[in-house]
Amino acid sequence: MKLKEVEEKYRDEWVLAEVLKEDESGEPTELKVIAHSKNRDDTYDAMKKVKGKYSYHFYTGKIPKEGYAVAFYVKI
Repeated sequence: MKLKEVEEKYRDEWVLAEVLKEDESGEPTELKVIAHSKNRDDTYDAMKKVKGKYSYHFYTGKIPKEGYAVAFYVKI
């Protein structure tokens, strides 16, 4: 799938995808979705199982407005 298609299909979700193609600047353009969820921990769990694949992990929702802060906590 194209990156734009993934962003539209899995709106406001965390996505873990295998990178199939990149543009000349190294940005992913073609992806194969491995996992998606509204809960980030679900995609982190899937990430632990992915070995030997060039993957891309991202959020498809809106980025917070200027002046807001976001904190992430990862329990390993």
